[in-house]
Amino acid sequence: MQTEINWVDLRESARAAMAKAYVPYSKFMVGAAALTEDGRIVSGCNIENASYGLTLCAECSLLSDLFMTGGGRLVAFTCVDGHGNILMPCGRCRQLLFEHSAKGMVLETVSGFKTIDEVIPDAFGPRDLEERK
Repeated sequence: MQTEINWVDLRESARAAMAKAYVPYSKFMVGAAALTEDGRIVSGCNIENASYGLTLCAECSLLSDLFMTGGGRLVAFTCVDGHGNILMPCGRCRQLLFEHSAKGMVLETVSGFKTIDEVIPDAFGPRDLEERK
């Protein structure tokens, strides 16, 4: 089931999540929001730790929200910085998003709208495991 994407609402949800970021070290706030197949918006913010390697990124926080609110697949995603500017998820986070994406998920990126397959080409994930059983 494909849900219509309201990018304005999605960006606003990312901005609201960003406002809750815990960033005492970097001061670099990040908020992320995604739309699920059933029409829910899930969101997350980055949560730093003095041991930087343990920092929780906004995308991880968003995935926690996804599962806390019923799971499902993501159909659209956006991520913003402390000024509301669009951010591109890093490679690790793209893999995390791919793992929980619906086929053809759309991301708002710094260079326009792209599918998950365009931002992480030839990715390996759960669909590959299912197809190769």
